[in-house]
Amino acid sequence: MTSESFPSNVGAPADEGPLDPGLRVVPADTFDVEPPYEPAVDDLAGSEFKDRFLDREMSWLHFNQRVLELAEDETLPLLERARFLAIFASNLDEFFMVRVAGLKRRIAAGVAVRAASGLMPREGLAQILAGAADLMRRHAATFSDGVIPSLREQGIELVRWSDLDRDEQKACKKLFKDRIFPVLTPLAVDPAHPFPYISGLSLNLAVLIRNPETTKEHFARVKVPPNFERFVPLGNQRFVPLEDVIGEHLKRLFPGMEVLAAHTFRVTRNEDLEVEEDDAENLLKALERELLRRKFGPPVRLEVEESIDSHVLELLVSELGVSEAEVFRLPGPLDLRGLHDIADLDRQDLKYAAYLPATHTMLAPVESSSPVDVFKALGRSDVLLHHPYDSFSTSVQRFLEQAAADPHVLAIKQTLYRTSGDSPIIDALVDAAESGKQVLVIVEIKARFDEQANIRWARKLEHAGCHVVYGLVGLKTHCKLAMVVRDEPDGIRRYTHIGTGNYNPKTARMYEDFGLLTTDPAISEDIAHLFNNLSGWSRNASYEQIMVAPDSVRSGLVNCIRAEIEHHAAGRPARIRIKANSIVDEAVIDELYRASRAGVPIELLIRGICAVRPGVPGLSETIRVRSILGRYLEHSRIFWFENGGEPAAWIGSADMMHRNLDRRVEVLVKLPSASEVEQVGRVLDLSFDPGTSAWELSSDGTWSRTTSPDGSPLVDLQDTLIAAHRRHRLK
Repeated sequence: MTSESFPSNVGAPADEGPLDPGLRVVPADTFDVEPPYEPAVDDLAGSEFKDRFLDREMSWLHFNQRVLELAEDETLPLLERARFLAIFASNLDEFFMVRVAGLKRRIAAGVAVRAASGLMPREGLAQILAGAADLMRRHAATFSDGVIPSLREQGIELVRWSDLDRDEQKACKKLFKDRIFPVLTPLAVDPAHPFPYISGLSLNLAVLIRNPETTKEHFARVKVPPNFERFVPLGNQRFVPLEDVIGEHLKRLFPGMEVLAAHTFRVTRNEDLEVEEDDAENLLKALERELLRRKFGPPVRLEVEESIDSHVLELLVSELGVSEAEVFRLPGPLDLRGLHDIADLDRQDLKYAAYLPATHTMLAPVESSSPVDVFKALGRSDVLLHHPYDSFSTSVQRFLEQAAADPHVLAIKQTLYRTSGDSPIIDALVDAAESGKQVLVIVEIKARFDEQANIRWARKLEHAGCHVVYGLVGLKTHCKLAMVVRDEPDGIRRYTHIGTGNYNPKTARMYEDFGLLTTDPAISEDIAHLFNNLSGWSRNASYEQIMVAPDSVRSGLVNCIRAEIEHHAAGRPARIRIKANSIVDEAVIDELYRASRAGVPIELLIRGICAVRPGVPGLSETIRVRSILGRYLEHSRIFWFENGGEPAAWIGSADMMHRNLDRRVEVLVKLPSASEVEQVGRVLDLSFDPGTSAWELSSDGTWSRTTSPDGSPLVDLQDTLIAAHRRHRLK
């Protein structure tokens, strides 16, 4: 559940030729067009199980429906419900820009590949548009009929222009005159002015005006400027949509003309283009130029206010080239991403109780006034971190900052996929390089929608003297790795961090992730080899304690699943538990089906997309699928196996998706100690406990929220973990 910002619409036409010899621009969704899946053995290939995979796109819509159900949940703090409405909107924007755009491109290109679910692209697109329309109407109704009245009861009012009193209207008139009017640019449509380009995700007013002398009607477009607050504060926690303020003062934009009507509308475009590189030296320049083109993608959705005039709508549909099914008529206001600002109001009484992450007990200094000494702590024991319950700033961030300042540190090596705008991680790496340390940074500049920021970080790091590498040609570097090489009295020691989440201090306070800080020699040796693979010509693909995609994650997990089948057949303890963001890879799913048919108990905790059909007789009777959403975004990946009575667990960056297993560098690390395996096992125990609130997946693909038999509240996983960490802190 993310909220992104996107670059503006400028650049070359989207149908230009290749950027450079050896480089070509291809849509990211092209990579997700998989050939029809055929299992390695034919036990599941018959017609009996031909529908064994749920559709990934509809599964994603069901995920966003679960987000919407949180906004509808009256037991949640009110401003958190408003935030979930904003998250739902942001999620759906990205879904249309990427997944719907990909389906449309395949249809236009005649790529009629049947999905693993059995749907052809046109069938899938029709289901998606119908399902999205239902959810968008439900989203709007939740806002207008549920959240708005509840906010009003708490003294927070989101009103329309007609609700303003005279003083508020005067204040808005002054605001318009002094600040908004100078920014606005009306764009007329007539023989001398073609229909203007409408940038993706921008909010616009379609204005109908008339010349009183000729009585001829004209159309104009006014873009609602994104650099003003979406909901204009009126004082006393009252707010009015910015487009209402503009709409009431359109006469100033069109003097001498009659303003007949104004309707808000919004366009979503295909904005997911990637560079497929054959020449890594040209990658940075190629991607920069591609970013200039992104906003010229074709429209995939048109949102309009339900009150829009029919002939204005006809003009928009004609000029934008969208189909009737891609037009969504909704009650205003449109674009509820701005509810993030409302959710940020200083009303702690309407939010989740504040939680301040604490330093992990194994890192905490003996004296509270002393800084954390990560190297000293790791000299005693490895540390398994669980964010945001354990502080990121006093663990991972401190690890890198201490390494940058430590004169005994010789080198730092790190991967960067996403980080924050004012990243202390970047600052630490710059400081390390400037102090003479060897610093290698694998920067993934193709991280979707973070490309521009990552280009800036890459240049800043290069200027500081860091060795910056853009990963392997044709692969995204998605793994989360950091290694510090330190000269100590007994020789060189390597300190390593392997995580499930990005090196981003801001998201580390909102995303649930695990990370292992370790000096384990075998793990350190593996990670050192992997960094050499990423930065040089080494192609060592053999590791002891890690699995690395695209070489060994899928095959390694399949082997672990098969081992559980063998344990079960031999009468030894056998069980599989997986926690991930998504699972759609058919090979892994089929192996889980085989394990289920053999009688192995399987529990899957999947936050987002799930193509597994649980509970199908003869196929998946022992498979149970749950999903947990809450104040934190469940982001960690855990692969836990009973292993004949000696449980083993892996954590890392890989989800069970084609892109992760085939087109990204991903790493899973085997937790080296029984205590660490037990720690993640306890989290899984609580997650799958019937008394813990969750959603459960049925074999028909529907999700239902769990309830207790007597109607009493179920346990909230994240609240329970917060309470446990607080108790541990007080001991």
